[in-house]
Amino acid sequence: MGRAFEYRRAAKEKRWDKMSKVFPKLAKAITVAAKEGGTDPDLNSRLRAAIQNAKAQNMPKDNVEAAIKRAAGKDADNYTEIVYEGKGPHGVLVVIECATDNPTRTIANIKSYFNKAGGGLVPTGSLDFLFSRKAVFQFEQKDDIDIEEMELELIDAGLEEIEVNEGTVYLYADYKDFGSLNQALEDKGIEVTKANLQRIPNSPVEYTEEQLEEIDKLLDKIEDDDDIQAVFTNIA
Repeated sequence: MGRAFEYRRAAKEKRWDKMSKVFPKLAKAITVAAKEGGTDPDLNSRLRAAIQNAKAQNMPKDNVEAAIKRAAGKDADNYTEIVYEGKGPHGVLVVIECATDNPTRTIANIKSYFNKAGGGLVPTGSLDFLFSRKAVFQFEQKDDIDIEEMELELIDAGLEEIEVNEGTVYLYADYKDFGSLNQALEDKGIEVTKANLQRIPNSPVEYTEEQLEEIDKLLDKIEDDDDIQAVFTNIA
């Protein structure tokens, strides 16, 4: 299966390396997870994953704790999770996951980004059948980890596929099995460096460098928005 969610990974990670943008997004993900499933990471697999991702980005412990406390506060921000879908330059398909305290502001901004790029939004749900929702975990490959043996042991927890790329192990499962696979990895003492839900295109599309430059201008605008948590495309 293609790994389109990792497309041009270096370029995307460089954009996300802007600490002024990364930390607020990570903090929001922690707050939303804590509000949804409780503030105890031991009982909330989504919160555990959000904390793991924050640590992987070197987010200070104080920031993590503050984000959790914010979820339990009486005046906590009331974030709404919304998914928007659109078509950008050259017909690229874009799925956007948001966490916002002002949906009116968020939708206005997103419409503006697409309109300026010559694209537009489509009804939510229109692109669902073109993407597969997967739970994706990654960790560093180590000599004491037998990949084939681990694959057999994790099948009951929902594991569908394992991929090893440049010293990093990627595990894939149906998004509904996120919690069970996360728990199984913890039980095995595997130190996960990143865990999240991805929307992987079923039919990735190849674009030219010139087309990608134009598409990236739209993606940059979207990803720089504070209300945006994740962006997925059908780029191969």
